Amino acid sequence: MNYEQIKAYIEENNIQKIKFAFADIDGVLRGKVIHIKKFLEGLKSGYGFCDVVFGWDSSDNCYDNVKLTGWHTGYPDKLCRVDLNTLRHIPWQDNIPFFLADYSDPNGTALPACPRSLLKKIVKECEDLGYHAEFAQEFEWFNFKETPQSINDKDFTNINTLTPGMFGYSILRTSQNSDFYYDLFNLLTQFNIPIEGLHTETGPGVYEAAIAHDEVLAAADKAVLFKTAVKEIAYKHGIMASFMAKWNETLPGCSGHIHQSLWSKDKTDNLFYNADDVNKMSDLHKHYLAGQLYCMPHLLPMYAPTINSYKRLVEGAWAPTTITWGMDNRTTALRVINTTPGYTRLETRIPGSDTNPYLAMAAALASGLYGIKNKLPLNIAPTVGNGYQDKKNGVLAKNLFDAATEMQNSPIAKALFGEGFVEHFTQTRLWEHRQYAKHVTDWELKRYFEII
Repeated sequence: MNYEQIKAYIEENNIQKIKFAFADIDGVLRGKVIHIKKFLEGLKSGYGFCDVVFGWDSSDNCYDNVKLTGWHTGYPDKLCRVDLNTLRHIPWQDNIPFFLADYSDPNGTALPACPRSLLKKIVKECEDLGYHAEFAQEFEWFNFKETPQSINDKDFTNINTLTPGMFGYSILRTSQNSDFYYDLFNLLTQFNIPIEGLHTETGPGVYEAAIAHDEVLAAADKAVLFKTAVKEIAYKHGIMASFMAKWNETLPGCSGHIHQSLWSKDKTDNLFYNADDVNKMSDLHKHYLAGQLYCMPHLLPMYAPTINSYKRLVEGAWAPTTITWGMDNRTTALRVINTTPGYTRLETRIPGSDTNPYLAMAAALASGLYGIKNKLPLNIAPTVGNGYQDKKNGVLAKNLFDAATEMQNSPIAKALFGEGFVEHFTQTRLWEHRQYAKHVTDWELKRYFEII
């Protein structure tokens, strides 16, 4: 859709306002509602936002360790630009028109901190190589009988889950909250986030949704919007949804697995499939997989971006801990699925539901392309059985500080994403570690207050 088409659409439908948003470094949507006159004017010039939106964390605390912006720059405006191809309507908000935006310039340059712009850069590299990338992300998340106010009033203690007990794939549990359950499926689909499947997972009040696969940028857009949309739909039902990777030490974590494959430009041939191979994997697929294995420790914070991410990446918790791959093996970091030619794909199982989809998909695609460009051989044998015990090729970093430090010093990360992004992103992750390190937890109080 171009300027003239959107202008005609607005006039024909007497639209008075639109809503738009962009994703910050944490994948949090920041945006506003604007008058249609301002919207049309901004399509040519851009829309100014104080660049503190890339200079603060998810709690709006200003970083003191980034160069991109800060008190030293005076926090000027930066111009974001709406992508007209992202038009959709929000069915639970009177069908107001909605667009996604990013900080890409018309001349092709971009703000180094902008996640969507980073993914667009990797997508172009993929297309220049002659490939069409199909991606999809699936999410698990917990639902609670809480509101933002109630949970704050209780200091995030004695939190009430939507339903009790461990009951995966339950028909009964979803019938207890059927209005919410079917609103999720129907409203998300109306919002152009088609859902392939929606069900309970094991855990009190936990759901899982698989989003239909799409071209990688569109898939990332849908994944980013999915998380906010679920929260907004939940609010309408007096429910609070959380995409923390692991909110409770005794319960399973929440995944955000990424499924991916490369196709011919005309989208007719799945280039990951080879009927003559013992594992039905093409050489291209093997190079792609080898690239992800090789780059994995260099890019881990893009898959596991928070302190909490690493509470999920523990042995025996349905999340990987080792640099491994396997055939339909859910204990490895990478899982090859080869049931049919059309559905042969790679599943990257490291990401939790707390990921920024733009960054996680950029990491997966860029590292896979690295393997293809360099024709990396798949020298690591597939793990058969328990991937947690297969440590011969290395293990994932156990905390955000170690992962961010490795990425900060990695020439691989800088070659894939540029020094500007790597410097800014890793500094934000190290900031996150510092905020956590100075905090006194309930665990410490209970353990040391009286005894020590």
